[in-house]
Amino acid sequence: MLKIRRADERGRTDFGWLDSRHSFSFGHYYDPAHMGFGPLRVINDDRVTPGAGFPTHPHGNMEIVSYVLDGALAHKDSLGTGSVIRPGDVQRMSAGSGIRHSEFNASASEPVHFLQIWIVPETEGLAPSYEQRRFPEEEKRGKLRLVASRDGRDGSVTIHRDVDLYATLLGDGESTRHAFRPGRAGWLQVARGTARVNDVQLYPGDGVAIEATDDVAITGTSADAEVLLFDIAA
Repeated sequence: MLKIRRADERGRTDFGWLDSRHSFSFGHYYDPAHMGFGPLRVINDDRVTPGAGFPTHPHGNMEIVSYVLDGALAHKDSLGTGSVIRPGDVQRMSAGSGIRHSEFNASASEPVHFLQIWIVPETEGLAPSYEQRRFPEEEKRGKLRLVASRDGRDGSVTIHRDVDLYATLLGDGESTRHAFRPGRAGWLQVARGTARVNDVQLYPGDGVAIEATDDVAITGTSADAEVLLFDIAA
């Protein structure tokens, strides 16, 4: 069964410097019908103006994944990490027992567009940690590339939850498939471009809850589709 969450149904926060669309309840946006999907708690589609960003603030007991689509995101945290995240990079920060960090647009002239994803960990009070890895375009072109997983296999970043996160880049007519093992569900997020999942047409920012489904076919319907797929222990 596929349940569509259309982009224009999402919540929105607009602070001028930040334009954020919320697939699930977040901040001042509250919708009891959309509190998350299993352990997947947040998917924020964020655009930040040049030089602006989030000053230092705390997090706890959350797996936070940042996926940059355009521009560059500068990260600093209380572990001493300082990095810049660009398209192709995946950042994982385990807030655990407590961490403080900031995120700013690294450019003084270009906006940054990224997805911020929060996943509830299996265990609270973990030691905070940080990881960042790059996944070249050719590894995602026309196929699902594992970019985050519980065991860090195949070079993916490690998240403390039984969730496999895949990314794919699809041209018009390019297709890939994913089979779900028994007892698992999925969430698909169209990061950019347009795509079709099975027989359902999707547009930028659309999401799909996937339950009681053996497999899905994902087909690009534009030249530049970029899609994330979460395979989640139900």
